[in-house]
Formats: sequence, C-alpha cells, structure tokens
Amino acid sequence: MALRIEAGRIADLDLEACVVALFLYRLGRLAFRRRWYVVLIWGAVLAVAGLAAGAATGLPSDTKSTPGGDSARVVFIAPAGQKVTDAGNRAAIEGFVAEVSRGSQVASAASPFASRAVSRDESVAYVVVGYAGGSDELTEDTRNQLRAAIDRAETSGLTVEVGGPVLADKPKVGGASELVAVALAAVILVVTFGSLVAAGLPLLTALLGVGISTLTILAVGDAFGLSTTTTVLASMLGLAVGIDYALFVVSRYREERAKGRPAQEAVGLAVGTAGSAVVFAGLTVVITLAGLTVLGIPSAGKMGLAAAGAVVVAVFIALTLVPALLGFWPDAVLSRRVRNGRSEEETENRGTRWARLVLRRPLPVLLATIAALVVLAIPVLDLQLGAPGDESRSTATTERRAYDALATAFGPGFNGPLTIVVDTAGVSDPKAVVATIAARIAETPGVVSVSPPRFDPARSTALFMATPSTAPASQQTKDLVHLIRDNRAVTEAGTGATFLVAGVTAADIDLADQVMGALGPYLAIVLSLAFLLLLTIFRSPIVPLEAVFGFLLSTGAALGAVVAVFQWGWGAELIGLQQTGPIISMMPVVLVGIIFGLAMDYEVFFVSRMREAHSSGESASESVVTGFRHSARIVVAAALIMVAVFSGFVGADLPMITMIGFALAVAVLLDAFVVRMTLVPALLKLTGEIAWSLPRRLDRILPQVDVEGAALRDRVPKVVETTMGVGA
Repeated sequence: MALRIEAGRIADLDLEACVVALFLYRLGRLAFRRRWYVVLIWGAVLAVAGLAAGAATGLPSDTKSTPGGDSARVVFIAPAGQKVTDAGNRAAIEGFVAEVSRGSQVASAASPFASRAVSRDESVAYVVVGYAGGSDELTEDTRNQLRAAIDRAETSGLTVEVGGPVLADKPKVGGASELVAVALAAVILVVTFGSLVAAGLPLLTALLGVGISTLTILAVGDAFGLSTTTTVLASMLGLAVGIDYALFVVSRYREERAKGRPAQEAVGLAVGTAGSAVVFAGLTVVITLAGLTVLGIPSAGKMGLAAAGAVVVAVFIALTLVPALLGFWPDAVLSRRVRNGRSEEETENRGTRWARLVLRRPLPVLLATIAALVVLAIPVLDLQLGAPGDESRSTATTERRAYDALATAFGPGFNGPLTIVVDTAGVSDPKAVVATIAARIAETPGVVSVSPPRFDPARSTALFMATPSTAPASQQTKDLVHLIRDNRAVTEAGTGATFLVAGVTAADIDLADQVMGALGPYLAIVLSLAFLLLLTIFRSPIVPLEAVFGFLLSTGAALGAVVAVFQWGWGAELIGLQQTGPIISMMPVVLVGIIFGLAMDYEVFFVSRMREAHSSGESASESVVTGFRHSARIVVAAALIMVAVFSGFVGADLPMITMIGFALAVAVLLDAFVVRMTLVPALLKLTGEIAWSLPRRLDRILPQVDVEGAALRDRVPKVVETTMGVGA
C-alpha cells in the first residue's frame, strides 16, 4: 500500500493531555518494528518462569492443618446388627492401630476403646492417626501404609472411612469445563472478527500470559505461602482480562486499518488509544486487588497480590506482544471486506438500534432495571459467612462419608469441637481451677460435653475440648462461641486463671467476623476510588455517580445469586453443587475487588466513546448512540468471553474457585448487559447535557487525563492519498 502522509510531527502534541498515549503510541510502533526481539524476550520470560517453577518444591495444601502436623480420622462402622466392640471387630480395629503405629512418620494412634472414641450404641468408633508433619510432607510410603491397614481392617466386614487431608484427593483445577470455556471464547472471537488469525491472536497471547503468571506463582508459592486456590484464581482472572485486553487492541488496529492507515501507524494508534484504556483498566484492577492486603486477612491479601500480578502480565502483553504479533500478520487479522478494499464503517448496527430503543423510554427502562437488580440482591440480607469442610464434599468421597458417620453417631457438633486453652500460670491448684472452668463451660447452653483436660509439663497451660450440639458452620455454633467469650469474665471469676476459645471452628468464625467488619470500609474505599478516577477521566460528577450506583447494583445482585445458589440451594443441581452451606468468608471482599475492576473496564470503553462524540458537537442523546455504534460489539464480545471463562471454572474441585467463578460470571453478565448497556444510557438520557458538565472550580483542580488517547488520534498526521496494496 503506497501512501503519502501530511507533514507534521507527533512531538508537538498537548503533552498534558496525552503523555501516556504518546508513550504507548511509540511503544506500539517500536514493538511492531522489533517484533522478533519482543517475541524472543517473552519466550525467554516464559522459559525462566518454567525453570524456576520446576526447581520449586510445590504449593502448600489448601486443606486446614493443625500446627505440628496433620492427622487422619479413621472411622469404623460395624455391619448392621453388630457392634464395634464385638470380638472380631474389636480385634480388627486393634490390629489397625498396631499396624499404623509402626509407621516412621506416625506421632500417635490410640485405641478407641482406651480413648473412649466409641459411640453410645457401639456402632461406630474412630481412631485419630497423628503425623509428625503436614500432609504435604508425608511420603507416599506412609500413605500406602495407611491404605493397606484400612484394607486389612475392611476384610473383617467393617466399613472404614477416612476424614482429614492425609488421603484426600488433590483438588481438580483443570478439565473439560475449562477447555470448553476456551473453545467458547474462540468461537466468540471468530464471530466478532470474522478472521481466524484475529481470533487466535488474543487467545494465544492470553494463554502465554496465564502460563507466565502461573509458573511464577508456582516458583514463589512455597516461599510466600500461596495455595492452589490462589493459583487458579490468578489463572482465571489472567485468562479473562488477557483475552479482553488483546481484543480491544486488535479491534482498534482493525478500525484504524479500515480508515486507510498503514500497519505500523495503525498499531501505534491502537496501542496509544485502546492501549491507554487497557492501562487504566488494568491499573484499576491491580489497585483494588492489591488493596486486599490492607484488610488484615493474610490469605485474602495473597490472593489479591497473585491475581494482580496476573493482570499486570496481561497488560504488558497487550501493549508489547500483541503489536509485535500484528507485525507478523498485518493484513491477515483484517476482515475480508477490508482486505478487498471495501469500507467497514457502519452507520447503523445492533448497538445503535439497542441504544435508540433504551433512549425512547428511559424512565421505565431505568426503573425496571433497578427493580430487577434489587430483587436479585435481596438474598444478601441472609448472607452467612463460614469455611467449608468435609461436609461440603461430594458424598462419593470417603471424607464426606466419614464426616456424616461421626455426625450421626456422636452428634453434629462432634466434627467442630472448640479448643479451650486455660492459662494457669501462678495458680496454686491448676487441676481444680481447670475443672471449675470446664464445669462452667459444660453448663453453657449449646455445649453437649467437655473432654478431660490435658496439661503441659509445667502445668502452666491446660486445654480441653468443648463439643457443641450443632454443626461447625451453623449460626448456632457461631452464637455459642460468642456466648462463651461474652461470659468469660463470669466463668473465670474466683479462679485466678484466664482462658481463650480457639481451634479451627473458632478461627473460621473469627475470620467471618473479620471479613464482615472489613467489607464496609473496603467497599467505601473502592467506591471513593471509582468516583475520583472517573471524575478525572470524564470531567463530570454525574458519570461517576451512575458508574458507582451501577457497580453497587451489579455487585449486590451477584452476591444475591451466590447466596441463593450456594447457601439456599436454588438451582444447585444445575452446576453440580453437592452441598449447600455458608458462603466462604473471603469470597465477598475478593469478589468486590474483581468486579470493581471489570465494571470500570466496560464503563471506560463505553462512556469514553460517548464523551468523545459529545466533545465533537453531538447532542447528549446522539453521543450515546455513537458510543454504542463504536463500542457495543466489542464490549458484548468481551463480556461474553469473560462469562465463558469464569463459567468454565465453576466445575473446579475448589469451593472458593467454584463460588468466585459463578459470582464473576453472573456479575459480568449483569454489569455489561444490564448496567452498562441499559441503565447507563437511560440515566444519561434523563440527565441530558448536565451529565457532561463540570463546575469551573473542579475543572481547574482536576488534572487532564486522556484515557483513550483522543488527542493523539486527532493530531496524528492524516492520510490524504491511498493506493491499495500490501502495507506494513
């Protein structure tokens, strides 16, 4: 393609408005020219990450561990009409204890007949096999020894089930559902672009980004305590935003080429305009995810930082590798229509027709949209936070069957005992004092039994177990923990000792309380950040207000859907959910951070085009239509891709990932199609010209930000003569 371009230099641009866009414009052109170097650099990064991951020891387990070592709770169930105390069954159980006790990594294994671990009807007994290390440290020989001992015990006719992490299967984090998600994303890209190369490029770069971020997490995971859940969350988010960010850049490149620009110039403009929006969107996601570190919840902070790292990788790939790959296939990514020399500019499409439909009846549309989202959010009023245990597993697993057998034989609270730690330092008669405290706690409504206390060698600390009458994740158990703590002064009165309520059950309750306390302040920070960022970008207080309002509605509706499905069980069978229960404690804050970033993506890509049209002289209504004409198709494709990717992770064998995948799929669906494509245009129609106005005092204070590089695009040299051919 031979071209003659008007004289002019990019250096005389309004740097205050588009310094970032100018830098990205030059970066895109450089990556296009030095494409082999860019590809080699990213290949080297992938190789280094792979070598580092291969040398690492692996990720810590997601299962809960007891300090000092993990344990297996082996449950023996007598055949119908028999008892575990019958001679043959008793001999088999004693033989099991003797066999496992010989293991080199076994720290303890006591006979249930000596430790009073037999149910009242003598139908069930259990043995706690304690190990000197965590489940990640146990050798395969140790596990095989336990399996062999179980097999021998079962030859007597006993049913044997095993609870705990020792023999638990590794979580399934990949499979057919994820492959289907990627395939759906590919189909959406092909339909959107009408070109296999254009569709394959975002997939290729996104998968590379996920590979780099995942391998990096595996390399540093053990040192920083990153779990499998953390890795999958980062991969899920990295794949979704990686495809979307590349999609926006490739789409803008095709648009600039359709206007007759040469390939290198089109790449520069694509990275300088769409790339600017990608930088803003990625930065927003990174800030909100990294902000999880200030909540004081280490696991949430680690998840946030890992996911933020995956987003950073996706942004850099979109700004460098995507333009480099476009240099290899400058014309192949174009539609057949453009390659044949015909214009692809549309004056009317589905986006404009939808916008005009909304604008004709803005008030009814607005009220109906708000009402629907509020109804979906109603279940949030019953939100209960907790931590899933073996009760959340499939009944096909031995861990779930062991849990159910113990709950039936010993009561629902048996699987979640409370650990009472008594400080007896300075007490003259520690044994009597601990007995007094244990007796008073045993009298607390909701406590069915307390175990005999155990003392440390110095007799300065004692502990015993208090068994609730209700299940570990129930609201009644939570109320019981608070009641014991509230009555602590009365219980301790006259003893001279103090005590604390600890253990896994109490820790889960404390985490849920901490999250509920942090959710409000974190949401306030996120909303304030959203308002300030959008106020600066769009120079209008109305646009940020409607964006924040829509974000609240879509987030509330997504959380409501999570409660309805995972807590109430509505439609649970449709996603293969085996057991309902409380919502995982960290899920709401992680969800808020991710949804915020994704919602701002669509807000920027939609409204920036509307603002650009309004600044060019169009009316408030027509600027909305123009924004939809340019952005609707790409935003719809991006949203559908994200929904497909997130839905693909609903089948993961990790409760946290299952919930977040479902919640994000619902949130993106609602935010993109209901909020950004319906509620926002209705609000902008009702507010009219006021939506694009800014008080003069604020106008002087706010910095100039050109997030889509409009100043760059307007000032770039114009093409005045075009001859079709090959134009790189």
